[in-house]
Amino acid sequence: MSGEGTSQPARTAADLDGLSDEELTHLGAGLDGVRILEREHRFAPGSKAERRAERLVAGCFVIAFLSVVGFIAVYLFYPWRFSLADQRYFLYTPLLGLTMGLALLAVGAGIVLWGKLLMPHETAVQDRHDGFSDETDRRTIAATFRDSLEMTGLARRSLLRRSLFLGSGALGLMAVVPLGGLVKNPWAKKELLGTPWKAGMRLVRLDGVAVRPEDLRPGGMETVFPDVPGGRHAPDGPVMLIRLYPDVTRRPRAGQADYSWGSYVAFSKICTHVGCPTSLYEQQTNKILCPCHQSQFDATRDAKPIFGPATRSLPMLPITVDSEGFFVARSDFREPIGPAFWERRNYD
Repeated sequence: MSGEGTSQPARTAADLDGLSDEELTHLGAGLDGVRILEREHRFAPGSKAERRAERLVAGCFVIAFLSVVGFIAVYLFYPWRFSLADQRYFLYTPLLGLTMGLALLAVGAGIVLWGKLLMPHETAVQDRHDGFSDETDRRTIAATFRDSLEMTGLARRSLLRRSLFLGSGALGLMAVVPLGGLVKNPWAKKELLGTPWKAGMRLVRLDGVAVRPEDLRPGGMETVFPDVPGGRHAPDGPVMLIRLYPDVTRRPRAGQADYSWGSYVAFSKICTHVGCPTSLYEQQTNKILCPCHQSQFDATRDAKPIFGPATRSLPMLPITVDSEGFFVARSDFREPIGPAFWERRNYD
C-alpha cells in the first residue's frame, strides 16, 4: 500500500493516537483506495436473537468437545480385539470414525454459523494500485486486524471464546492421543521376539482338534494353531504344517536339521515381506506361495525365498509327536516371524 488511493492530509502520531480502531480502519481503507460501503450486524448487539445465535454457535463447539471425549473413550476403553464371545469389537473403528467426524463437523458448523449470524456483513470496494507502506499504512493495517478481531465478538462474548477454545483444543487433543499407541515400548514384553508357541504345545486346527501324522496325506497342508486360550486368533500363531512326498529330499537351513518330524515340516504362515498370509501350497513343486505380492518359498529348503519381493525364509517351527501321537512344538520359533524390523538380526 502507498496511500495513492485517496488524497489524505499527513497525520502525526498524536493525531493517530486520538483515533479509534474503527476510525483507523476507515482511514487505512481510504488510503488504500478502499471504500467501506456497508457494515451491518444481522442482529442488534445484546438482543435476544444475538444471544440465541451465540448459544447455537457455542453449542456446536461443546458438541465438538463431547465428541472428542467420546473418541478418546472409545480409543482407550472400547473392546477392539477379535473375540467370538464379544462381537462389540466390530464397532470399534466405526465408532472412532463417527466421533471424529462429528467433532470436525461440529467445529466447522460452529465457525460457519459464527460468520453467518454473529459477524457483521460488510460491503467494500477497492481500487488497485502499487507502492510501499509508510508509517500511516502500517498503523492503519494493525488497527484493521484489531478491528477485525473486535468484529468477531471474541472480546465481549466470553461464552463463545471459551467454547471455541474448548472445541478446537479438544480437536488438537484428538490428534495427539492416538500417538500414544506409536510410542509403546515393543521390548517391554518382547512382543516382537516371541509367539504363543511353547515346548510341548499341541498343534490344533481352527476347530480346536489336535493333529496327528495320519491326518495329512503326502503332499498335504494344514493350517494349525497353538493350543492355548486365544491361540487360534493370535496374529503370530498360524503355522503351515506340510507333509512332503516321501521321495522329496529336504535341504535344511543351518541349525534346523532336526526341526522336522519325518517328512513333516512346519513354517510360520506370516510372509516375511509385509506380513500377508502365505496360504497356498503347490504340492507338485513344493512351493509355498503368498498371494499378496507373489513371493514364493521352497518348502524343501526350509521355506527359502525363490521368487518375489520376500528376501528371508519363513521361520520354521520345531515339531515332534508326543506320547499320545499328536503333533507338538518342541519350542518357539528361533527367530521373529513376519517382516523385518531394525533390531532383528539375520538368521539366514
